[in-house]
Amino acid sequence: MSDSSGETQRDLWARVRARLKTSVGEDVFTSWFARLELEELVDDLVHLSAPTRFLCSWVQSHYADRILEAFRHDLPEAGRLQVTMRVNGQARPRLAPAPEVLSEAPAAQPSSAAAAGAAPVAAPAMPRLVRDNGKGDALSGSAIDPRMTFESFVAGSANEMAFGVARQIANAAINNAVTFNPVYIHSTVGLGKSHLLNAIAHQVSEADPSKNIVYLTADHFMYHFITAVQRQSALGFKEWLRRVDLLLIDDMQFLQGKSATEFGHTLGTLLTGAKQVVVAGDAPPRDLEMLDERVRSRLSGGLVVPISTFDLDLRRDIVQRRAEQVNARFGMQFPTAVIDYIARAVVSHGRDLDGAVNRLVAANQLTGELITVPLAEKTLADLIRARDAKRVRIEDILKAVSRHYKVPRNELLSARRSRDVVRPRQIAMYLAKALTARSLPEIGRRFGGRDHTTVLHSVRKVEQMIKDDLELGQEIELLKRMLEE
Repeated sequence: MSDSSGETQRDLWARVRARLKTSVGEDVFTSWFARLELEELVDDLVHLSAPTRFLCSWVQSHYADRILEAFRHDLPEAGRLQVTMRVNGQARPRLAPAPEVLSEAPAAQPSSAAAAGAAPVAAPAMPRLVRDNGKGDALSGSAIDPRMTFESFVAGSANEMAFGVARQIANAAINNAVTFNPVYIHSTVGLGKSHLLNAIAHQVSEADPSKNIVYLTADHFMYHFITAVQRQSALGFKEWLRRVDLLLIDDMQFLQGKSATEFGHTLGTLLTGAKQVVVAGDAPPRDLEMLDERVRSRLSGGLVVPISTFDLDLRRDIVQRRAEQVNARFGMQFPTAVIDYIARAVVSHGRDLDGAVNRLVAANQLTGELITVPLAEKTLADLIRARDAKRVRIEDILKAVSRHYKVPRNELLSARRSRDVVRPRQIAMYLAKALTARSLPEIGRRFGGRDHTTVLHSVRKVEQMIKDDLELGQEIELLKRMLEE
């Protein structure tokens, strides 16, 4: 697929956007696709850009197939999608510059993020050479967000285990010890995985600046590895990684291909050398199908820590903490009723809670209106409507479960009783009861004419499994989120 001319590319993108809007509907299109831009078309690769890292991750993981399908109407060879982040209107290149390992490190140069004046979280720095007080040269990875510390993290029942483990890792690393290795933290989007990885790196680097600490997102890892191979400097890249004291890899679900294999080799070397490795992803290791079985086994053999969906108490604590920060900075009071309203109405994830507070601050500053529940209802209407307006159909559930568990739709409706079919079928019935207004008899009829008692048994069975298995609970929560979005 060759590069298109500017005019042709604009026309193509306009047609693709129109197809997507027809396919997903106005609300979903506005939420996830409206701010995407087409950057380039190279060979079978479609390169899009988005204004935030979260949007890049969400579109890549949830809508890649649908976007590629929309492109194939005009470009049948479209086979891969890559979504990178725009900073100051410019998209990050598909391949970042390759790191170079030198025998004598030059003085540290300003990162690209700093040069652009961007916030660290918005513009991750490319790896660069720094001097580490005579203990050897090291490459730094993505920029650490100084706001993401243990002190700014709000802990509750959903994340207290992950929080405790992260603090223990940091303290051990400062004292040149290793507690759990590797550590794998997983959850759906916006629940604090990246915050904890940043907090570990921040605390260790503050306590001992000589430590070789590398924090990399999986896409950065892939960019640097591929570029190193192209520039015939892969050996230097591997040696760099194997000299680190603390390696933190974020968004593990995006690691694939040869770079995933290289990560597996690096992981083994680091573990053998008692170096600390912390990884974060959106699914348990066993579900990262793009990774080699040996890598998944290595990750599963360490400490696997889930973060579950925030309950009302934790959501309220997060809003309360954010409101206190706003009060300290602007002298703005958030009434208790408003804090309670946000905690009850915004149930998606932590980023939306933070965004809800920011919106109310902006509304107060722009209009002069007092921060009240009516102002919150008006200002946050789209956040709440996005949750309430989506009508989930049983057909949607059947498709999602069939795709997720790789069980044909007709088998979910069949009389087959093998375990690989029964469990997905029960989960599908549970989701139908939880996400639709259909009665038990109606659900039974849609699932191959089953009796309502069968549906009730399935619902109760899954509810018990969720209580007994945190990973299954996360898996079902992810399915819910996908269906509701």
